[in-house]
Amino acid sequence: MLKNIELKNFVQEIDDRLTELSELLDVADKKQKIEQLERQMTEPKFWDDNEKAQGVISETKELKDVVDSFNQINDENRDCKDIIELLDLEDDHQMQQELESTVSKLQKKLEKLEMAQLLSDEYDENNAIISLHPGAGGLESQDWAEMLYRMYQRWIDKQGFKTEVWDYLSDDEGGIKSVTLSVQGKNAYGLLKGEKGVHRLVRLSPFDSSGRRHTSFASVDVIPEMKEGIDIEISSDEIKMDTYRASGAGGQHINKTDSAVRLTHLPTGIVVQCQNERSQHTNKAAAMKILAAKLAEKERLEQREKLEEIRGDQQEIAWGSQIRSYVFHPYSLVKDHRTSVEVGNAQRVLDGYLDQFIYEYLRQRVNV
Repeated sequence: MLKNIELKNFVQEIDDRLTELSELLDVADKKQKIEQLERQMTEPKFWDDNEKAQGVISETKELKDVVDSFNQINDENRDCKDIIELLDLEDDHQMQQELESTVSKLQKKLEKLEMAQLLSDEYDENNAIISLHPGAGGLESQDWAEMLYRMYQRWIDKQGFKTEVWDYLSDDEGGIKSVTLSVQGKNAYGLLKGEKGVHRLVRLSPFDSSGRRHTSFASVDVIPEMKEGIDIEISSDEIKMDTYRASGAGGQHINKTDSAVRLTHLPTGIVVQCQNERSQHTNKAAAMKILAAKLAEKERLEQREKLEEIRGDQQEIAWGSQIRSYVFHPYSLVKDHRTSVEVGNAQRVLDGYLDQFIYEYLRQRVNV
């Protein structure tokens, strides 16, 4: 059981974070905006334009949800302060247990609200497209890529998101040569965008009969899936399409017809492929989605490079930008090199517990 002083510190921490969040949310401004929208909803001609009216109602609900959530946490935290004052006067075992439970729930509610505000970039709410590729090292790196694939699948399941594998290329000896999947759920891209980069594994190799330590690398690429209606112009004259027979370990990844599709965007040289479905038409549609997302990402990177050139701050976007290390020998540790977040239980991280890394990355982006 926590001591009163510890509970006071937790409640004070929540109080400080609420003050910071109030400024980030601009709660007072949101309340004024809600009042303005509600006045619009009482006007006689409000429903003359049904589409506009629905937009106003939707915006009002979103603003109210944020403000109500903030107010609820703030009110509950005040109640916690009052209970702590009572505990200072009278030792009540049951009351203290209930307070610990309430504070724990408050911290989770606050973290969820904070996370929602950190996801405000243009494409954060979109689905995500993840691609995994092993680095040099053959079977070692291929096995590491498959471990990462499993890690993300477990994290995705914990979030309640859905996945659709668009391309999966395994190796006969073991591991995967590449995999591309769509992660479908609100804010999937916003949550996963910080995973982009090179991931490093240090372990005693299960493939080395001498039991030596090996270091392996795999790259993770994350781009937002473009929503329907987003105008990414791709002329059919700019695309070269090749079809081939799907390959893999069998099951859904094998076909007897040339249903797999590879698209090459001639102006940029971008190549994408999809072979997971049995229909060539379905594979082409999925490949076009990947291509549209990659072209949009390329445009964003070019714009960012121009801004960095103007600032005189050039940053290389390259394979060598290692973001995280997963060490299993001679100790257990996962460290993110951008945020300095460390977790001592490396296996737990590989079981899909990534929220600590994701959350701190998003917080640092906002504070930069």
